[in-house]
Amino acid sequence: MKLNRKILAWAMYDWANSAFALSVLAVLFPIFLGSYWSSPDAGAAVTARLGLVTAGAALLVSIVAPVLGAIADSGGYRKRFLIALAVLGSSMTAALALPGEGAWPWALALYLLASVGFYGSTVFYDSLLVDVAEPDNYDIVSTLGFALGYLGGALLLALHVWMLRAPATFGMENPAQVIKFAFFSVGLWWAVFLLPLIVFVPEKRAASTSLQKAVQSAFRELLATVSHIRQYRNVVKFLAAYWLYIGGVFTVISMAANYGQRLGFADSDLVLAFMITNLAGFPATLAYGFLGKRFGARKGIYLALSIYVAVSCWAVFMTEIRQFFVMAIIVGCIQGGVQGLSRSYYATLIPQGQPGEFFGFYNMMTKFSHVVGPMVVGVSAILSDSPAIVLIVLLPLFIGGGLLLTRVD
Repeated sequence: MKLNRKILAWAMYDWANSAFALSVLAVLFPIFLGSYWSSPDAGAAVTARLGLVTAGAALLVSIVAPVLGAIADSGGYRKRFLIALAVLGSSMTAALALPGEGAWPWALALYLLASVGFYGSTVFYDSLLVDVAEPDNYDIVSTLGFALGYLGGALLLALHVWMLRAPATFGMENPAQVIKFAFFSVGLWWAVFLLPLIVFVPEKRAASTSLQKAVQSAFRELLATVSHIRQYRNVVKFLAAYWLYIGGVFTVISMAANYGQRLGFADSDLVLAFMITNLAGFPATLAYGFLGKRFGARKGIYLALSIYVAVSCWAVFMTEIRQFFVMAIIVGCIQGGVQGLSRSYYATLIPQGQPGEFFGFYNMMTKFSHVVGPMVVGVSAILSDSPAIVLIVLLPLFIGGGLLLTRVD
């Protein structure tokens, strides 16, 4: 496969928004919510708030994703929707620098809007894969995006780690100032690296039509797709399996920092662990792309799910930070691969000519899975004060998803 400008520009959006996925969603927001905005509330209460708000953002996007996807297909609005949602997400992320200590309701509201921008923009970003790559190269191009995302996220987080360990070097008085600056820098990073996609990524459009006609056409097409989606049996089977296992993957990403914090690990160590995760994820995710091309995407997904089950069982007995570092490296080697191969595998199953609509369903299932995992964790945190419950409730998601995946022809 020959890399070209449009492929690299498309993949750079992963570089752009993965700074939010890592620095904000996975690390800084969960940590700051517990140590600053929700101080001195109990750890279980913080876990419940984080889980329920994360689930709420995913639920909102999951409801509108198929409709927006169908509208985008009808009128050629995919790039415009992506840009609008990315601007929403990046601006709300930068605004997280504003709430003061104890202002957790304000912080959660901004986080909700930023998450909607993040999740919503990925609907249209994913659908543009079929515009920049040929089917034979979906695995490699898809995992290239995730790999660049890991590298970009790790580089920015490395700066944040340096600032947290030496605030005075950057003219700051304490870690709280550093984290507030980090939120602003993530928003700026996201907006700046959105530009290559705007300029260089093409969008295959249907015949030009007005927004009103596109909306009307979208609802007609969406109802038609729902009515005959049973014809696409492999798509339905895959989405059912994906709904389960990707919910477990996402919950590990979004709740791991909170888990480590409740075990008593230092915030600086947790941030360092996630930086290690992304550094390990860059070469491993690239390797996963070639693994998928050589042995098939499904075998690569099976391997990752098996490792997730083993790690979840082992982490229940975790007591030391060095164990958390080991877990971070292992997860970093597989989480990008399973996401990238899932996206490319799905692209081979859907009918041609409707990428926005079918990736709308794909992202709807993604976000519904993001609802289930954090919601289960949030409710479990209310019922039990044990941090280990976070991992125990994930095992059925990985195992059930893997078993359902065997049904896809």
